[in-house]
Amino acid sequence: MYNILVCDDDKEIVSAIEIYLNKQGYNVLKAFDGNECLDMLRSNTIHLVILDIMMPNKDGIETLKEIRKYKCLPVIMLSAKSEDSDKIHGLDLGADDYVTKPFNPLELIARVNSNIRRYTKLGAMSEKKSEKKENVYQTGELILDDETKKVTSEGKEIKLTATEFKILKFLMKNKGKVYSIPEIY
Repeated sequence: MYNILVCDDDKEIVSAIEIYLNKQGYNVLKAFDGNECLDMLRSNTIHLVILDIMMPNKDGIETLKEIRKYKCLPVIMLSAKSEDSDKIHGLDLGADDYVTKPFNPLELIARVNSNIRRYTKLGAMSEKKSEKKENVYQTGELILDDETKKVTSEGKEIKLTATEFKILKFLMKNKGKVYSIPEIY
């Protein structure tokens, strides 16, 4: 399941987008200004951001600039501004797509699906998966990073005790082998 972060100060728009994305099987996280968006990106695995341009505290343009300093993931800009110069500016700053309000929800979903497909199959996420680090073990969607001591499943972090972590690491390093309980310990 992919995590989509929807950031817009209009809570009704966020709720409507959430309904459509949930129907497509996406997990939706919500933020209502740029600062919340950046906090959510730091503390969650996000696969795509839908970002409004005009928001209080930190607008979408400033938020996009911050995102691009440390993240390579698809960002779809939402805006009531439909001038070509506004679209070009957003795309030049690093947005992957631009949708003007009011928008057709089905078109937005199609754009989300397209960007997720490109990101996961062809882009940064597929490159990340193909980079084999010695300290990262993966089985399906279960990923154990021995360097950061984090375990994730389907993009969500799993909290483990130190002993559970060591056992999981041992089992992932020795995939396909059968051990008795005393051998594991």
